[in-house]
Amino acid sequence: MITAQSDIGFLRRVIVKHVRDAFHDQSTIQTQWSSLNYTAEPELDEAIREYETFAKILENNNCELVYQPTDDLTSLDSLYVRDSSIVTDAGVVLCNMGKPARQPEPEVMEAFYRQIGSKVLGRIEPPGKVEGGDVTWLTPKILAVGEGYRTNREGIEQLTALLRKTVDEIVTVALPHFRGPSDVLHLMSLLSPVDEGLAVVYSPLLPVTFRNLLLELEFQLLDVPQKEFDSMGSNVLSLGPGKCLVVEGSPITRRLLEKAGVEVICYKGDEISAKGRGGPTCLTRPLLRELTS
Repeated sequence: MITAQSDIGFLRRVIVKHVRDAFHDQSTIQTQWSSLNYTAEPELDEAIREYETFAKILENNNCELVYQPTDDLTSLDSLYVRDSSIVTDAGVVLCNMGKPARQPEPEVMEAFYRQIGSKVLGRIEPPGKVEGGDVTWLTPKILAVGEGYRTNREGIEQLTALLRKTVDEIVTVALPHFRGPSDVLHLMSLLSPVDEGLAVVYSPLLPVTFRNLLLELEFQLLDVPQKEFDSMGSNVLSLGPGKCLVVEGSPITRRLLEKAGVEVICYKGDEISAKGRGGPTCLTRPLLRELTS
């Protein structure tokens, strides 16, 4: 079955934005990186090398890359294409970004979706806020949505209304304050489905009720250690059953995945991931996945 409503099926078609089209040039990076709360200034030439390796891994795993073109409205953060939309079998939901600097992204994505022939189902309107990094499929009919600084209650209510015919349940997950509103803390900072019944999690920041729900759904939870939370050990992109992509720097998490029977592919992400706090799920907006059961 080919579906948009999965985070674990074989990744067949995905939207990406090349780092050169998001970052433009070193001068743009110098102007924006600090105000966007990057940990340091990315170096463009190295970022391009990292990104091309990242893209080649996806292509080598039978995934079609659909490149979003450059534009003059969005910031460096537009590299993280997952956040501005949610893709379902009924169509695309355009988000309303919780980070003010990212407000132009859904409008730019709407024009792109129409260009590639994707149906736009609706949009999240103010005062509602939803970012795609707060949204993940637990099953093709159960969607988990984090409620925090980037996604609010009004946004979740709007999303629920838009998806009432295509999902059975939306689970709201209360996110912690942690490092505050300026930090990047999405639900997918804490949880990444990897395979059917298997997820990587950072349990210290998960609500007990949600963690228990995952166990009730018969997920095996691979717990990322504290020292690998900041290296984005819990941000894992499933390329399909039994295979995933992770940013370098989380060897304990890698061993946990391999012990669970998962093939782990690593990419260097010093410039494209670490400095902007966006792992492989953030760099991709899956359009189609293939389920085997």
